[in-house]
Amino acid sequence: MNSKSLLRSTVLLAVAAGIAASPVQAGAKTHQTPAEGAKFVKLDHPKPVRESARTEAVEFFWYDCSHSQALERPLQAWAGRHSTDVVLRRVPAIWPGSPQEAVQRDHARLYYTLERLGLVDRLQTEVFRAVREDRTDLTTEAAATGWAASQGVDTQLFGSAYRSDAVQKSVDGAAAAFVRYKVDELPTVVVEGEYRTSPTRAGGAEQMPGVLDRLVQQAQAKRH
Repeated sequence: MNSKSLLRSTVLLAVAAGIAASPVQAGAKTHQTPAEGAKFVKLDHPKPVRESARTEAVEFFWYDCSHSQALERPLQAWAGRHSTDVVLRRVPAIWPGSPQEAVQRDHARLYYTLERLGLVDRLQTEVFRAVREDRTDLTTEAAATGWAASQGVDTQLFGSAYRSDAVQKSVDGAAAAFVRYKVDELPTVVVEGEYRTSPTRAGGAEQMPGVLDRLVQQAQAKRH
């Protein structure tokens, strides 16, 4: 069975069984550029976006996903080029009911702790490196705090944010958003609550910024 069929089968089996299944990552699929119309999908039911003069892009990622890591630097550069007309919002992936759910929730708690402390821009690539390359376990408060300390983060501030109700609420919201946007591949980026792209559709993580440019143009054209 080829990798695209595997993705479809995984999703269909999940629907048929009435349970959540783990999303298929993009790695074994294809790095060939698909036809123009296949580079993104339009959501059947567009989701509301936050009121802003800028276009919203929402990235779903997981620290233990190699393709999310591959997208990180290109996405940062893309967001930098669009700092005046696009707001990038990140949502850590939590697939409810999957074997990875507990780890994903712990990683999400780490992400939202860093976000609350204003440290995502500085430390996002470092978390990917720790999890993906150094195989560091960051799924407990002690481990996450120790790693944060090694990055020069105040451990008292980190611990307070890590245990906060606000971070817990964000983690729960991430799981709900993952289902709401029907994410079936990591990473996935949704533009203006209406258009969704991913490595398989774009032709690889490195090709996603080009597709995002087009989607942002489409979304902005609809505003005028």
